[in-house]
Amino acid sequence: MHYRKLSLLCFLLIYGVIVKGNFFPHRLSCEHKIAPYGIENTKPMMGWWINTTERGVDQSAWQILVATSPDKLDEKNADMWNSGRIASNSNNNNAYSGKPLQSARKYYWKVRIWDTDAKASAWSEATSFTTGILQQKEWDPSKWIAYDILPDSMKVMPGVHGNGNTLGSKAVKRAVVPCFRKDFVLNKPVKEAFVFISGLGQYELHLNGKKISDDFLTPGWTNYEKRCLYNTYEVTDHLKQGQNAIGAIVGTGFFYINRERYRKLIRAEGYPMLRARLVIRFTDGSTKEVVTDESWRAAPSPIIYTSIYGGEDYDANKEQAGWNKTGFADAGWEKVLIAKGPGGAMRTHDDYPLKVMDSFSVKKKTSITAQKTLYDFGQNASAIIRLKVKGNKGDSIRITPAELLNDEGLPEQSASGKPYYFTYILKGGDVETWEPRFTYYGFRYALVEYIGTAPERIDITMLHTRNSSPAAGSFTCSDSLFNNIYRLIDWSIKSNMASVATDCPHREKLGWLEQTHLVGASMRYAYDIRHLYSKIIDDMKEAQLPNGLVPDIAPEYVPFEGGFRDSPEWGSAAVIIPWYMYLWYGDKDALVKSYDMMKRYVTYLGTKADDHILSYGLGDWFDLGPKDPGPSQLTPLALTATAIYYYDAVILSKTAALFKKDEDEKLFATLSENIKKAFNDKFFDQQTQVYATGSQTAYAMPLFTGIVEEQYREKVFNNLVASIKNSNKALTAGDVGYRYLVRALETGGASQLLYEMNNRDDVPGYGYQIRHGATALTESWPALRYVSNNHMMLGHLMEWLYSGLGGINQQVDDRGYRKIRIAPQMVDGIDSVSAAYTTPNGIIRTAWKKEGKGTTLKVNIPANTTAQIVLPASNAAGIKENNQPVTQNKWISDIQQKAGKVSFTVPSGNYVFTIAH
Repeated sequence: MHYRKLSLLCFLLIYGVIVKGNFFPHRLSCEHKIAPYGIENTKPMMGWWINTTERGVDQSAWQILVATSPDKLDEKNADMWNSGRIASNSNNNNAYSGKPLQSARKYYWKVRIWDTDAKASAWSEATSFTTGILQQKEWDPSKWIAYDILPDSMKVMPGVHGNGNTLGSKAVKRAVVPCFRKDFVLNKPVKEAFVFISGLGQYELHLNGKKISDDFLTPGWTNYEKRCLYNTYEVTDHLKQGQNAIGAIVGTGFFYINRERYRKLIRAEGYPMLRARLVIRFTDGSTKEVVTDESWRAAPSPIIYTSIYGGEDYDANKEQAGWNKTGFADAGWEKVLIAKGPGGAMRTHDDYPLKVMDSFSVKKKTSITAQKTLYDFGQNASAIIRLKVKGNKGDSIRITPAELLNDEGLPEQSASGKPYYFTYILKGGDVETWEPRFTYYGFRYALVEYIGTAPERIDITMLHTRNSSPAAGSFTCSDSLFNNIYRLIDWSIKSNMASVATDCPHREKLGWLEQTHLVGASMRYAYDIRHLYSKIIDDMKEAQLPNGLVPDIAPEYVPFEGGFRDSPEWGSAAVIIPWYMYLWYGDKDALVKSYDMMKRYVTYLGTKADDHILSYGLGDWFDLGPKDPGPSQLTPLALTATAIYYYDAVILSKTAALFKKDEDEKLFATLSENIKKAFNDKFFDQQTQVYATGSQTAYAMPLFTGIVEEQYREKVFNNLVASIKNSNKALTAGDVGYRYLVRALETGGASQLLYEMNNRDDVPGYGYQIRHGATALTESWPALRYVSNNHMMLGHLMEWLYSGLGGINQQVDDRGYRKIRIAPQMVDGIDSVSAAYTTPNGIIRTAWKKEGKGTTLKVNIPANTTAQIVLPASNAAGIKENNQPVTQNKWISDIQQKAGKVSFTVPSGNYVFTIAH
């Protein structure tokens, strides 16, 4: 009997069917999204988190099933892929390897895993992914349709900086914002239906009288000559038997910017156009498609003016009730025109769409005149308005938003783009509700003015719009100022996450690249920016010039001049961002698709260097010097440009090694050493061990990048610390240098100094901005009124709030947070900190609190990872885990003591450490 039981146990172990309870995969993702639509990768990456309450749980193998329907999702019937048991500890970036995927199809999948004891989990819950259009030729039946076509002779390409008043008759005309529609019939039961749609600049889709999604400003904006994004929606539930109607409204976006009201630039690539493909599958297996072609009809919409830079006007009297429903009489509408389109390939909108993510009611109302009222919403943010009004037909409401008020208490737009406003013309009758569709602005205040008879009712709400990338982190501490600093930075990040990482949500709305790598390290803690940054990489690739230059903005809608087009600290995002994607997310594909761009850019920099020194660009933009802010004042342009050039070369050498490109590895390793020598020869004084001017940036950049020779490193760092203390601990580093200052101080063990530099409001900095009324981070340290007051470029301290105070970081050789480092900086002045960060493997949580004669630290390490814990203690004897000395704890290994720190390694799980003081 015992022999038979033992034989059965051996059989179960061999075939891996012993199921381990409380251990299973969850939060399944495909292409790093949950149940995504529009997947174009024919070998999509699949991943999952591991649920367990036990410590030290690691995965040893996985098995994935993929099928065309949920009822086939078992080992015998999975008709797309049964991977079998794959020996692998990877719970991310596992490529699909089944039968070829087809366009416009939903696939279902699930996974089970094995632990290191060969015990299998239960199968996960099933999820799905839906493919987009996998081959460009499949778009051929769908035409670009338009109400009007811009003649080639009237195009303005590339864009022109400024008001464009020298362009003659070009870009003067307002573009008609058209409605498109088509009726179609369905005579069979529908199994599933998907629509693939793009509108340039942006569109809003309707089916049978209903708006299909709550997405805003879709699709994302790109270089339309090279890439046009489309969105994918499942619309099965929106269809019905018999007559159906599909419709869309298309606005201008960056596709057409005319010479009216405020404009940062003029650009006329074309009038609004639409391209769509609706794929319908019936229960009998047959298929029907509805595509944009000559059979559609079009008419002007009630939107009589729209501009991404100037605002939007809406005349409710021009509404045509039921235009998006069946039975509408469209005989008076025009037949659509077939446009040739901008020429770019149709590509899926992989990033998260913009949406209305928050709303603000009025905090204060101030009557200005009998017809004007000022509304204060209490928060400066990227936004539109929602207007509810009841009044007389033909009367109008004008709403002027602003982030600041002038001395008379009226909207001040001089630094944010003037004039910008919304106008609504009433149709009369019941309460009317309106929101702008194709524009947004950065504001806190709104001046509401009515023209005509006073309305019976008027209500206004501020709707915050942004990229809907999910939150990735949270931070709070015992110090209210630092909590407020976190919110200040956070609102600037939220307000500038759009289809690109904008500099400001009003005046420019352009994708300035330096902040993507400098502030990106902060952004990724707070939000899942993987998809946004993947798009930014594509934008940079498309913007790169034949000579290798990556311009300062991408997409490059307008070629600026001088350092505003070619500054190494900006263009180097083309090298740094792909590398950071690899470090943060383990995303090797980001490097694969970027390698040629990276190599061409560094080669381009070499053509601009003189004996390996670059001496041009914007430098440490907006550092705090004696003059008005702008290009670097305290640090030589050559120092920041050459330091970033060195950093690029080091990254490229490492990337080449990763891809086993031996010649490139040697080439760029040698280049980095040559740059390092030239840099130190030019800027380093060996006697005083001071770099260049001795500014914060002059010290911090060589320290962070590794330019400082090891024998001088301690003295250089000490000089940096001394210089800060001798300057009243005031901030002076700018857009470029401050990120490296934060990193240099934290990694050098000077977090206490970093805390003291920012724990104040008497000198320009975060606290100063808050004391002067800022609710979002401003463009300048002193919160100057004549520059943007919603700018994320100085938000580098957020990185330290997570990695320093929260202690959440990576070990040096880690990729994708498999080898975590927890090293909280328990500075004097802060009594407790709580932080969390969502990694590709699960959520890391830390929480520490000083109490009595000790400090308690709670840590959660996701399954299938390990962590090095670094704590402030003179020796390990003073540290316990769950009331047990760490020296006697079986989960703790590799204990080391050095320079007032104790470090050790733990596997995954929840831990509670106490440190005796």
